Amino acid sequence: MKNCNFVVQIYFVMWLKRLSLINFKNIRQADIDLSERFNCFVGDNGAGKTNVLDAVYYLSMSKSAFTMTDGQSVSHGEDFFVAEGTYVAESERQESVNCTFSRKGGKILKRNGKEYDRLADHVGSFPLVIVSPRDTELIMDAADERRRYLNGFISQLDRSYLASMMRYNAVLAERNRFLKGSSDEQMLLIYDMQLAEHGTKVYERRGAVVEQMRGLVEEYYRYLSEDKETVEIAYRSELEQMPLSELLLRSRERDIINQFTCSGVHRDDLIFKIGGYPLRKYGSQGQQKSFLMALKLAQFRMLAEHTQERPILLLDDLFDKLDIGRVQRLLSLVSAEEFGQIFITDCNKLRLEDTLLSAGVEYKLFKVEAGEVML
Repeated sequence: MKNCNFVVQIYFVMWLKRLSLINFKNIRQADIDLSERFNCFVGDNGAGKTNVLDAVYYLSMSKSAFTMTDGQSVSHGEDFFVAEGTYVAESERQESVNCTFSRKGGKILKRNGKEYDRLADHVGSFPLVIVSPRDTELIMDAADERRRYLNGFISQLDRSYLASMMRYNAVLAERNRFLKGSSDEQMLLIYDMQLAEHGTKVYERRGAVVEQMRGLVEEYYRYLSEDKETVEIAYRSELEQMPLSELLLRSRERDIINQFTCSGVHRDDLIFKIGGYPLRKYGSQGQQKSFLMALKLAQFRMLAEHTQERPILLLDDLFDKLDIGRVQRLLSLVSAEEFGQIFITDCNKLRLEDTLLSAGVEYKLFKVEAGEVML
């Protein structure tokens, strides 16, 4: 890593060689041959640049990056979409991922022609990190956005975490439905045992991941800001005070009155600070964006170290709320050999090209216009 303390490790590379789309949002049809390193998509707002990146995200995570339903990703007036990617490893071994959705048949995900029994089994197979203007929701919106981010990140690191989280949510939903019509103590104890079992695993894994992230986020932020400010990240959970089984027992009366579960890991949160104060209130837009960039770079590094692969990095609307100096430092950083394939979108072709050239980056440039992707 350039100008940043990091022990250089060469990770295994799996990159997306070809992306093919049919009826994906406003992209009716596209076959895109990609560069192993930098792929830049330029065009007006609404042209479809972000949709290309979201299709890449779909192939890794089997869902949209932007909390859309699968049906909302189908082109207007159509009944289905197809997103297909051909990946290449350093050994020239190829892998294919095909994601299809139809309004009647639902979603099907295949790897090398074989359909997954469970979509969750695919998560983490092709590690990926996205940075988007919508990330500001992590700072400005309610805690559920931060939990959703944390769940998505840890699920790429640990499939057992994803299984625990899914089971916890299923039991929580059952318990909440039960509370709307009954207060039977024996049944609630059964639900509580299951919530405690799965929720404790979720709590412990979240705590370990955030602890590992803390120093990395601080390190990346110092680099991006040229050591002008300090930031902090912390994990807050009711389970810090007592075990979940005891929390549920103590909140039993309140749960029955409110008819939903008032305590548990579904109330956890991430705390972001700058200079010791809440980032939401005291951070400028540029500082908030730099923090989010540092957060995602920390995520990238942890994924790379865990999987021994270089995740694909998606930088949507690169210049959004970042001054040119921080953009140049970011590009200098991600052009190092620790990073692999990178996708960038921007609405200003000249600005992007000038910045890439000044960073000494080789790239492939695509123009996106009304859903058409052209070299």
